[in-house]
Amino acid sequence: MDNKLKGIIWLLIASLGFSLMGLFVKLSGDLPVVQKSLFRNIVGMILPLYFVYRYKTKLFGSLNNQPVLMMRSLFGLTGVLLNYYTIDKMILSDADMLNKLSPFFTIIFCALFLKEHIKRYQMISMIIAFCGALFIIKPSFSSDMHIALIGVAGAIFAALAYTTLRVLGSKEQFFTTVFYFSFFSTLVLIPLTYFQYVPMTGTQIVYLLLSGVFATLGQFGLTIAYQHAAAKDISIFFYSTVLFSAVIGFITFQETPDLLSFAGYIIIFSASYYMFQRARTV
Repeated sequence: MDNKLKGIIWLLIASLGFSLMGLFVKLSGDLPVVQKSLFRNIVGMILPLYFVYRYKTKLFGSLNNQPVLMMRSLFGLTGVLLNYYTIDKMILSDADMLNKLSPFFTIIFCALFLKEHIKRYQMISMIIAFCGALFIIKPSFSSDMHIALIGVAGAIFAALAYTTLRVLGSKEQFFTTVFYFSFFSTLVLIPLTYFQYVPMTGTQIVYLLLSGVFATLGQFGLTIAYQHAAAKDISIFFYSTVLFSAVIGFITFQETPDLLSFAGYIIIFSASYYMFQRARTV
């Protein structure tokens, strides 16, 4: 099996992991978003901690990288909270597709802060993708639109987190970065959860623990995938999360996206596919 195929398989595993994370977040019911996220991050610390000790690396990274690690964690946590809120309020596939706008925002932020040049094909792809997002957002003055905009905000903060990772580069091991993010998030979320804690049933606790397990699987699958193959060769397969989420949402919650949402999916996917193909030829 060549590395590209391994990368695709790991990316599909990551996609399924993130889709199942969304399922269990939604199944856990009407709980505060910070409480749901706390469980994800407690679980998310365990596996990276094992790797940190196994490879005898610094638990919190080097001193010089602390500002970047902290910014990555702050942006990442904000993105997760906004994404969880959107998952709770929207159908799974809509929430997932809005979150998939993050690569386009990452291009913008890398241009603004890292002075990376935006290529013409990237600009075309971004314009098309943002037009597709309007079909999902459905501009109006309804509460549904506000929820969709929160989903877009989640993608923006995720993109800011990815931009800081570009700054960090290979200065830290990926498991150190994941542990730092989970540890930072846990410290922030404990007091927030304390002040708005809602008692949970045993089933809800199990659902939240499973959401943490699958979120961690998604993070590691994503990292391993890009170790085997370049992003330009396999990144398009990460959009399989939308398909997984649509199937899971239909089976579990009888959710069916409307025609406008389907149109948005097709437009955003087409923009991503176009950018994917152009990146491979550059």
